[in-house]
Amino acid sequence: MVRIILFNKPFDVLSQFTDRTQNRRTLSDYIDLPGVYPAGRLDRDSEGLLVLTDDGRLQARISAPRHKMAKTYLVQVEGEPDDAALARLRAGVALKDGPTGVAQVRRIDPPDLWPRDPPVRFRKSVPDRWLELTIREGRNRQVRRMTAAVGHPTLRLVRWRVGDWTLDGLAPGDWREVDAPVPPRPVPHKPR
Repeated sequence: MVRIILFNKPFDVLSQFTDRTQNRRTLSDYIDLPGVYPAGRLDRDSEGLLVLTDDGRLQARISAPRHKMAKTYLVQVEGEPDDAALARLRAGVALKDGPTGVAQVRRIDPPDLWPRDPPVRFRKSVPDRWLELTIREGRNRQVRRMTAAVGHPTLRLVRWRVGDWTLDGLAPGDWREVDAPVPPRPVPHKPR
């Protein structure tokens, strides 16, 4: 039976089980289950949903860009993105490693999230805004690079959804096991 673990990765935790160099917090500080591995990554300074599984094929389906699984982020950015900035994000942004795919993005009210430790810097003279952004890629620091490319650096980044799985009901550092998705039925082969 396939195991799937949904984990709310706190800020300043590595998306791996060991850190041989600097003794930083890792997944092993929160999850003690043999044989499960993260399907994709979240940077140390990002928070939110990390899916772990013991099934290599499912791990590849979740994390490999060719499968284009949707990932939704709640993003606090510096400044107030105008319609032109949002249109650029929707159309795809030119980054140093090539253009991104299209994104879904919309302005949202500040979400009801847990406090971050340490808190995001606050400056009276610079407004901030929350966006909901969905991409179907997963390049290194992609969301942060996209918002910076349109002039609005990311202050806080929380992955809320991966495919149909969400962070609903999970506090930072908590995890739960969920049922494996039903695999698609094979299409019968018709002889010629």
